[in-house]
Amino acid sequence: MADTAGARPDASGEARPPAHKVVRALLRAAGSTIVLVIIYYVLPLDHYSTGVAVTALVIGLVLLIGLTVTQARSIVRSPFPGLRALESLATSVPLFLLLFASTYVVMAKISPGNFSQPLTHTDALYFTVTVFATVGFGDITAKTEAARLVVTGQMVTDLVIIGLGVRVIVGAVRRGQQRRPRDAGAQPSK
Repeated sequence: MADTAGARPDASGEARPPAHKVVRALLRAAGSTIVLVIIYYVLPLDHYSTGVAVTALVIGLVLLIGLTVTQARSIVRSPFPGLRALESLATSVPLFLLLFASTYVVMAKISPGNFSQPLTHTDALYFTVTVFATVGFGDITAKTEAARLVVTGQMVTDLVIIGLGVRVIVGAVRRGQQRRPRDAGAQPSK
């Protein structure tokens, strides 16, 4: 059985992607994360109001949902759904975290009393990741009701992202794997 694409089945019968496709996917994943972080650091976030920040956050989250739906479809259609899922997560998760970090930077600039200390871009990103990871060191805390509401919104959204988001991505990978023939001579399952 000759495989012209260079992919060989692994123990589960699924074809593994060629090494150059894995490297390319990893580079795209790292590249998209790096670009998002650079954009976050160069944005002049200290020029916005809280209303604009919260509106941008809501619009960003709606766009993130649309991006996730588009990515799920792309994963299903991909010849290597696991790789495509990795690329999707490398865009979606940093975008999600950076949306909240941006909101926290704006809130801290507008009213320094929103948080227990002034927040730089790095501080806000650190705080966002500690909330996402449910670590909560306590070195930075939300002090006002507005800040606590946004942080609570992030916590609830974190749970949705972790639960529903992972389920959508894993489901898309499974559907993508089922779409593909197990080997060169097999017919795709229906």
